[in-house]
Amino acid sequence: MKVLLLTRYTRMGASSRLRSYQYLPFLQEMGMEVTVSPLFSDAYLKAFYGAGTKSPSHLLKAYWNRLKRLLRIQEFDLLWVEYELFPWLPATFEQMIKLRGIPYVVDYDDAIFHRYDHAPSALIRLFLGKKIDRVMSGAALVTAGNSYLANRAKAAGAGEVVLLPTVVDTSRYRCKSTADDTFFTVGWIGSPTTARYLEMLRSPLQELAKVLPLRLLSIGGTIGTIPGVQMESLTWSEADEVENIQRFDVGVMPLHDDLWERGKCGYKLIQYMACGLPVVASPVGVNSEIVEHGVNGFHANTDQAWTTALTQLSNDRHLRMEMGQNGRESVEQAYSLAVTAPRLANALTHAARTR
Repeated sequence: MKVLLLTRYTRMGASSRLRSYQYLPFLQEMGMEVTVSPLFSDAYLKAFYGAGTKSPSHLLKAYWNRLKRLLRIQEFDLLWVEYELFPWLPATFEQMIKLRGIPYVVDYDDAIFHRYDHAPSALIRLFLGKKIDRVMSGAALVTAGNSYLANRAKAAGAGEVVLLPTVVDTSRYRCKSTADDTFFTVGWIGSPTTARYLEMLRSPLQELAKVLPLRLLSIGGTIGTIPGVQMESLTWSEADEVENIQRFDVGVMPLHDDLWERGKCGYKLIQYMACGLPVVASPVGVNSEIVEHGVNGFHANTDQAWTTALTQLSNDRHLRMEMGQNGRESVEQAYSLAVTAPRLANALTHAARTR
């Protein structure tokens, strides 16, 4: 079975790394021959994360290379697409592929349809507002990271929809084994584009810092100084992320309750829990399912709720250990690669048979 994997990014991009690349060894063991073709290069992603710019030359090269790749799709039994073939262009290419009788699978871990149907520009809403619905409806299979995304696919008329949460390879993750009593460390992992959510914790962290030594350790992005809080920011790398998360005492995931955020898959929560850490999260979208309030962490939707949850965890090491253990068990049962890899393999095999 020959599969052409058309990812958005290389392994540097979290969505591509987690939703497809980490599955490749397992799929190859199952007899699938997967050819990978990312749309955007590392250089594009570095420029975007570094300066927040999108180089026109990088974009043109990316689109041209993808177009050339699509000229040879007859060599494959199945196309496996991350989000869409060409961002900000109509669904014409996906529709052409369907007309040629080649099945494609499309995967979502973000509500990217809201980039179009809720775009500030009326022209974008008019011409691209239904784009992702058309992509979904033409797919032999849609894999969705949460129920919000899955429900959109079903409403669009997708033939088959499989709920596939974003997961970790638990063999890479170990529970935190030591404690640093110098500071109570609140930890967060993400990217420069999502670090803005940490601003929601500015007031709660400042209040907490009045009563105990507090550190905010962020990986992959940061915000400005918070009075009284020791700030430490680390550059993200795949090789070091687990070791750095193990320095946390609690992992946090603040989010605004908006349409885009409801489509997120809570991956950082799963990372924290895989390291045996308690978590505190805004109960937005799938976060309210991943975090069992009072069992593996706390929900917090106000400044006071954040302050109360973090204070309780800072005062009770036994509670942190108990919640961390419960979280690890949750990951092993529902959010591990070992659980979802067979499900994905079966779904891809079934989709290929529709050719």
